[in-house]
Amino acid sequence: MGYSYPFSYDWSTKEIIDVIKFFTAVETVYERGMRREELMDVYRRFKEIVPSKSEENRLYAEFEKESGYSSYAVMKRAKEAKNGDWIRIEPSGLKRGR
Repeated sequence: MGYSYPFSYDWSTKEIIDVIKFFTAVETVYERGMRREELMDVYRRFKEIVPSKSEENRLYAEFEKESGYSSYAVMKRAKEAKNGDWIRIEPSGLKRGR
């Protein structure tokens, strides 16, 4: 990992850690997969910290630019899945960090 995670200086240390947990979960979906429930738990906490859709989209774009991982694609797949499903996205063709 040669990139940084997006965050706001307005957040508490705990909130920064929880947002990083969400982006780490996105990485995990690409790298080895994750249970839908586990992903949705960290996403719900992320949404408590970032309730604004525009701010969410900004953070997604910043993270994708840095990492090549699409948070949007991960959450789209998770929302289409059922509890108990294993979520995994093939990382083929990713443009990693700049």
